Formats: sequence, structure tokens, C-alpha cells
Amino acid sequence: MSATTAPQGREVQDEFEEFLRQEYKQEVGDLAHHYPKEQQTLHVDWSDLFRYNRELAEALLDDPRGYLNTFEQALSNYDLPIDVDLAEARVGVYNCPDEFDPAGVSRDENIASYVAVSGQVAKVSDVKPKCVEAAFRCVRCETLTRVPQDGGSFEEPHQCRSCERQGPFRLDRQQSEFKDHQAARIQQPPEDTNGGNATHIDTFLTRDLTEEFTAGDRVTVNGILDIDDTDFESPVFDTQLNVKDVVKEKSDYEDIEVDEHLPEIRAIANGERGDPYELIQESVHPTHEGDDRLKLALGLQVFGGWPRDYPNGGRDRGDIHILLLGDPGCDKSGMLSAVAELAPRSIYSSGKGSSAAGLTASAVRDDFGDSEWTLEAGALVLANGGIACIDEIDKMDEEDRSAMHGAMEGQQQVHISKAGINADLNTRASMLAAGNPKHGRFDQFQPLGEQIDMDPALISRFDLIFMLTDEPDRETDSSVVSGMIESRSTAGKHTLGKDLSEEERDEIEPAISREVMRAYIAFAKENVFPRIKDEDVKQQLQEYFVELRLANKSNADDDSPVPVTYRKEEAIERLAEASARVRLSDEVKQEDVERAVHLVESSLRQVGKDTETDQLDADVIETGMSHSQRDRRMAVLEAVKGGDGVSLDDLDEQLEEFGRGEIESELEYWSKRKGEIYDRGDGVYMKI
Repeated sequence: MSATTAPQGREVQDEFEEFLRQEYKQEVGDLAHHYPKEQQTLHVDWSDLFRYNRELAEALLDDPRGYLNTFEQALSNYDLPIDVDLAEARVGVYNCPDEFDPAGVSRDENIASYVAVSGQVAKVSDVKPKCVEAAFRCVRCETLTRVPQDGGSFEEPHQCRSCERQGPFRLDRQQSEFKDHQAARIQQPPEDTNGGNATHIDTFLTRDLTEEFTAGDRVTVNGILDIDDTDFESPVFDTQLNVKDVVKEKSDYEDIEVDEHLPEIRAIANGERGDPYELIQESVHPTHEGDDRLKLALGLQVFGGWPRDYPNGGRDRGDIHILLLGDPGCDKSGMLSAVAELAPRSIYSSGKGSSAAGLTASAVRDDFGDSEWTLEAGALVLANGGIACIDEIDKMDEEDRSAMHGAMEGQQQVHISKAGINADLNTRASMLAAGNPKHGRFDQFQPLGEQIDMDPALISRFDLIFMLTDEPDRETDSSVVSGMIESRSTAGKHTLGKDLSEEERDEIEPAISREVMRAYIAFAKENVFPRIKDEDVKQQLQEYFVELRLANKSNADDDSPVPVTYRKEEAIERLAEASARVRLSDEVKQEDVERAVHLVESSLRQVGKDTETDQLDADVIETGMSHSQRDRRMAVLEAVKGGDGVSLDDLDEQLEEFGRGEIESELEYWSKRKGEIYDRGDGVYMKI
């Protein structure tokens, strides 16, 4: 039935009861079946109430306290076929039309209204019992007095209702009523802050709504907007939300409008506007000249592969991790900023100012009023579902970088066990990190791979590593500088409001606009899950990888280095899946595998190459030193330990296959860094 005007008084409760009988019979039955241990709240879609009675639905938004109390009274009076008392059950309304982000909700017209706030969970407190009605006994006459606890401070009776004395009183815990209580801070997602600080709102959850989410989750919380009345020293108040219902986002990209861009997306994927890979390559940091191979890799990274979950609980990540190491002035930071702006759900953070807590998560003293420990999300958690762009990773402490290991593995989770808080937080994001080599700039006379001053265990988790060197070259420099001059000149005309020719627009505008690109990525990641279906393609990938593993082996007994580990096969598959996603294809083709192989090989030849043997060597990445360097290092150690004292001249004769400078370097390693040997003082080295 539908009314034309909002009912009044008893009519309101009758109308709610009729709504439950007609529209929510099944939901009320489910609540009764699970009440009170598993469920205490009846979740009502506001649009259902609106269709039933528009005036009643709108009145609930304007006066939520009164109408929700009546709604809950109607629920408690519901005639159930089983003997269950729903007197303490609550009603939560979701999907209401007044939806805000944390920056827009705190307006005077919204105070005391029922609103929805969408954002990302910045931190959550532990769940604690909160007293909602305190029972006090008079110490003199033992009379019980109940005091509702609605405000921010704990209220005691003014006087005993029996002897009328003003105390003293003691709290009767058994007669008092408590309910689970949790505080959470909801803030603007990183992509909505435009590089500024995220605006937030504090929310409070009770009963079965607690522990519905954790730091880093994207949620819409529905409830009554109120003011924080714990401090009356100022007439300016903070706002808070008393939550009645919670909806977690099911999709990582619900906030992106895809439908309006879908025809253009399909045209790009089908090749109607040209080669889609070239278009994507030109759309990644278009003002940066050159580095096309790197731009293609970054383009594939934002599309990504997709994860696999195994029955035993194992997981293979689909996110692609890329590391950029280069000389100063190679625009690494520009690349990271461009990707952060382009990819949905991304966050930019500088490693120089980040600690392990800043990148993963931390337990901090909250400012919700009780100074207890709360869980606060870091950059990797906030980037869940997107890309974490970490600049100056080389400036971080080794201990802080080690916190990233779990975030980059297959499970992509970080475990927090601090201050009594134990939680596993998802960090299912691609990582794009940038930094400088060991001495600030690459030394052209040393192997590039040996100039990486990072833990090899962390380095090995990156699918691709690119070395950006600033080497003067007349032809390349002329082309880059010419492009920079033209781009700056054209951008100047645009800034002054002058009309640009089509050629000039092509110079400064990406081939695919930011809005279309973000929608393109979101659509592909939500709807396209490519697999290698063709047996010939599987065979091609298998043969390529086996041949690469055996590339340095001249015979079965050869102790040559292995060029790649099995991790690189997974990297190839992830890149190939990303390549197929660009075409919106659910099948990985031969061209996708070849494109992925080309990128992996290019990366390996930069980083994983032993310059002494000119062979690909996985040990350069996996252990931080090449196979030949490790053999030389062990040979020097064995030569010193094998005698009662060995001079540098003795080692020079004994290890004639190595240069004197190489032997000196290894002696310094074993003596000063490892403490395995020592210099006796006269140039003779002894074992310890």
C-alpha cells in the first residue's frame, strides 16, 4: 500500500509494520533466525521504503532519531512464527540519496540528518564495551538508579531517588547495559585529494556493525550526522557520524564512469584509432620525450594481470611491480606522478619521508577521545586495488624497506601485531618505485646490477627493473631538447588562452585523455580476465623459458650461471595478460607473449648481465652479485684460510686469473664487512 502524505503518531508505527510485512518478510525472518549472536541489525534499502511510501522515506532522512526509534518499535512488534524477542534489534538504512564525501558532509543543513558518507578507512580503533545505561547503587541505602549515557562524558545520578542524598554511588556492572563500540576515521580517497591533505570524518559504530571493515577498505557508512559535544570551550564544533549501516564496496572502480566512454574504449581496443599499444605508450607522461620501452611497460602495469587463488589458500598475484633506478635528472619522479594521476586508486609517497608505518600500517594513539591504540593505514594499504608509487626508495632505511616484502609477495598482505592489535591488511596493489644507484649516479665502469644498494630479496620481487642513465648523445639530446622547447612553447600559448592548432594539441595532449584512460583501465580490470588457451602459445612460452634457463649451459657439468629464475616466468605471464587486456581480449595470444618477453629480456640485459662473462645471470638480481663475482670472492677466502698467512703478492700469483684490483676488493669485503679475515699489519692476511 502507498500513502500520499507522511503518517503521524501511531500511524507511523503502523505504516512501518505494514512495510515490513509486505516488503521485508524474508529479511525479518532471517534476522530472527540469526538474532542476537550473528545479527542484530535489520538492513533496509532506502529505495525500497521510498517506493512503498515516499513521504515516510523522506521524513526519516529529516528526523532520523524519531523515525528510526519508531521503525525499531515496529520491528519489535512484528509477529514472528518463532519465539524470538526482537525488542533490542536495530534498523539500519542504506542506499539513501544524500551521499557525500568526507569533505562535503559537514554542513549546517546536514546536522541531525540521515546521510551517507563514502570514502576510505584511514584508521580504526579496537572494539570496546560502551555503557549505554549505567546502573548506580546508593552506598547509603542500596537503592538502584539508572542513568542513560548519551553524551561524551560519563554521567552519574544527581541524587538518590530514595534517600535523596547526593551520593556517594557505586556502579553496578551487572545491572548496567553495555554494547560493543568502535571508532573509525573515514577520509577522502587519494585520487580525490588532488595532491592535498585528505579531509576526514570520525564515525562511531556499535553492536554488529563493529569489525565490518579495516584500515584501507572503501566503504559507505550511513547514519546520523551529529556534533562532537565533548568540548564546550569553543562555539565551533567538529562533526561525527553515528553509524547505522555499513556497505563495503564490491568493486574497486565503482566511482569511475565507464559507460559514457565505452564506445571510445572499444574503438581504441579494436585498433580503429591506430595501434592501441602506441596510443597507450603516448598517453603515459606525454611531455616526456623518449623512453618508449619504459612507457609501454608502465602502460601495461596500469592494466595489470589478474590474481589466482588456490584451494589450499595460496595465491599468485596479478599486479606488476616495476623499479626505476637512474641518475638524477632522468625524470623518474615525473614518471611516478604521471602514473599516479593516470591509474585509478593510486597514491604517491616519498620513501624519504616514509617509515615502515607510513608505507604499510601502524598502531597509533587515537584522537577519538580515549587515547587508545588504533590501526592506521599506510600508503600501500590505501593503494589497495591500484598502484603505489614510491619515490626515493633508496633513501629509506633497510628496516623500513623490509616491511614491503609481504606487500609484494603472492598474498600481498601485511601483518600488524602492535599494542595488542593483530590484523592482516590487504596491500593488493602494483608497486612502481624509483630511486638512485648506490653512489647517487651510475658508474659506467662498473656493472649496473652491482650498483643497486637494496636488499636482493626485495629487488627480486620486481617484475621489471629499468636503469635510466644520463649519458650525453648528440642525436638523442637534440631530439629531446627540441621536443621540450616545443612543448613548453605550446603550453605557454595554452596558458595565455590562445588557440592551438591540431598539431600543437598533439604535442601536449595525451593520445588518450585521462578520463577515457581511467575508464579504459577500470573496465578492463573489472571485465577482462585473459588466459593462455592456445596450446601452441603455451608451448612457445615453455620452450622460450627453458631455452633461456639453459642459455649459458654448454654441457651438463657446466657451472655457468642460470640467467633467470621461475619468478620471471610469472612476470612474463602477468605482462602478457596485461597486453591482452589492452585489446579487451580474454585470450593471451602469441603477440602478447612476445611483447612480454621483449620487456623482460630488455630488463634482464640491463640489470642481470655479468659484464665479466657477458652472460645473463639471475644471481645479480637474486643475490646482489654475479656468479663470477661469487666464485672470485670464495676463491680469495679459501686462499687466505688455506694458509698461515698470505700476502697480496702471494694471492696475486696464486689467483692469477683475477686482477690485483679485484683481489684487493674481495680482501676488503672479507675483512671489513664480514670479519672472516684480518690484516696482520704488515700486508699479510690471516684467518680469524
